[in-house]
Amino acid sequence: MENPTVSAPFESPLLGLHRSVQAEMGEYFGTILPARFGDFSTEYQAIRRAVALVDTNYRALFSLAGPDRQRYLNAVLSSNVRDLKPGQGTVGLLLNPQGHILAEVETFADADRILTSSHAMVRERTFATLDKFIIMDDVTLDDLTSSTGTLDLLGPRSAELISELAKVDISAMPERSHVEATLGSIPYRIVRRTFAGHPSATLVAAREHLSPLWQSLLSRVRAIGGTSAGFEAVNSIRLESGIAWFGHDYDDKNIPHEAGLELSHISYEKGCYTGQEIVERVRSRGHANRRLTGLQFLDAKAPATGTKLLVPGDSGGKEAGHVTSSGFSPLFGRPIGLGYVRREHSALGTRLDASGAAAEVISLPIVEK
Repeated sequence: MENPTVSAPFESPLLGLHRSVQAEMGEYFGTILPARFGDFSTEYQAIRRAVALVDTNYRALFSLAGPDRQRYLNAVLSSNVRDLKPGQGTVGLLLNPQGHILAEVETFADADRILTSSHAMVRERTFATLDKFIIMDDVTLDDLTSSTGTLDLLGPRSAELISELAKVDISAMPERSHVEATLGSIPYRIVRRTFAGHPSATLVAAREHLSPLWQSLLSRVRAIGGTSAGFEAVNSIRLESGIAWFGHDYDDKNIPHEAGLELSHISYEKGCYTGQEIVERVRSRGHANRRLTGLQFLDAKAPATGTKLLVPGDSGGKEAGHVTSSGFSPLFGRPIGLGYVRREHSALGTRLDASGAAAEVISLPIVEK
């Protein structure tokens, strides 16, 4: 099957709409998306206290049909796809034989197909890898990325809004379960998520419906005290929640245990899959040599991605790790972030030097008082 090609960086299909309201754009997951629409604090508080509409068109979406689709994906991904029933979903990893993370892959089972969601920044590689392993399997793989998109509703009033729109109670749905719905004449799929401790939702729709869906949702979001939000606010809250992002905090340089994904993204009750030998070897050893760790930065400015973390006062400038992502935390009142720190320097309260700025190992998530 032909491997689709796309240029980088990617652009949200709603880019023109966002620019028309003078949204400040940025690059997230290798995609041009809104960083903020206006005031950071307003968008942050909407996610924390009400509801926010977020453009999440950084996703790559594939469909797998055919009688072997479930057995095939179960042998390729680290998650338990084998036992999914229609309407259920899960999250796992696509690993190489060395156990390194090629992609984070969500799977959503339907009666006649499985929809998968990954990241457009690794769309070509993910498609090619999945396609390569279809040998004797009766599976048809299709790329839906160019024809499909997603919007997210985040915040404690998301469930209320979804109930009003679709008569669906997402608070009673299991994580990553999904249902079909319509808004007016627009069909879409609701995927139940949790963000910052509250039921939230991803809406999956055909690309031609994204603009009217965005505009209709935004008016309803505003009617209950919410707003559109950019990724600057989303990033702050996900850091406060200790959520690692693929492509930012882990990628094909990392194994699952380093990124803290061994409990959330791996099933230990299933059969063999690519990379399992390495996963089991690290599991039996009991630890990885380095670990993704919460950090607070005691200076006013957050250090850039890739900034080295050094042991203070060490005459040789011994490297203890590096920063993967950062942002301002309203809950802490200072910048926080995530970074890989070697095990011997990862105790809570350990002070490190981030290129001249003081850093300290902290526990995430931060509990809101």
